[in-house]
Amino acid sequence: MKSILKLLPLLFLTFTFAADMKAWIPQLNKLSTFEKHIIIDKGTERSFSGKYVKTKEKGIYKCKVCNAALYKSIDKFDSHCGWPSFDDSIPGAIKEVPDKDGKRTEIVCANCGAHMGHVFKGEGLTKKNVRHCVNSVSLQFSKKKATDVNMKKAYFAGGCFWGVEYYMEKISGVQEVITGFMGGHVKSPGYYDVVHKKTGHLETVEVIYDPSKVSYETLAKTFFEIHDPTQKNGQGPDLGSQYLSAVFVNNAEEKNTVNKLIHILDSKGLKIATKVLPKTPFYSAEEYHQNHYERKGGTPYCHRRVKRFN
Repeated sequence: MKSILKLLPLLFLTFTFAADMKAWIPQLNKLSTFEKHIIIDKGTERSFSGKYVKTKEKGIYKCKVCNAALYKSIDKFDSHCGWPSFDDSIPGAIKEVPDKDGKRTEIVCANCGAHMGHVFKGEGLTKKNVRHCVNSVSLQFSKKKATDVNMKKAYFAGGCFWGVEYYMEKISGVQEVITGFMGGHVKSPGYYDVVHKKTGHLETVEVIYDPSKVSYETLAKTFFEIHDPTQKNGQGPDLGSQYLSAVFVNNAEEKNTVNKLIHILDSKGLKIATKVLPKTPFYSAEEYHQNHYERKGGTPYCHRRVKRFN
């Protein structure tokens, strides 16, 4: 009797998620036999066989069945386990369910119930101490950034763009940070063009943020606190025109905000070298420059947070 009672919650959950998936029969019918085996029958693809095991591009991982956004690329890491691994999911996108083996915890799409894989905790692989082990076949990857009409973009140049990216991505309300170049006279420059050919570009980050969650002023204050805005010839040990400090503004409101902050810092005795420039075309850097510290580990070598505002 005790064994039967233990099985009842699992049977209830299995029935519940099977019922959830009935609403998606047209989409399920489009799946291949193998996809159905993984997504419906809760199978597992062979390790290192999935298409997203080594994917490092920026974007969003969505449910293969209902197209719901599940994971951000910034939360993906290489666990060397053979399946795509994430240490976080988009809030509310994933449900945890006791696995039928009675030992593991299954993860499914909260919207349609499609099987994703399993979640493991306490392994110490990342600071969040969580690993969502997901079948590639349960996912579809969208390179298109998770932006919509409510999102805005801000542009900051403060030396090596890896360090600026590192700190900006930690701000609540920031959706994505892209490293790239602005301010030069050559179209679509590459990294080595900027370094060796004097294109006039500055290493810059494009910050995509939700203005309902974080203000432009907060972003700008962070920018002035994570690099030395008084240095005129670069940033830290990185010297050269591509490492100068600048803010590229979209409009007069942003310009006024930045100038206000510069005035505050000037009044504190700091001689601000940061230039306030009108927005010019932004060119993304090569893929291997994106999410540098997220992929490589470590912390910025020439950036650190220094409190400069009350």
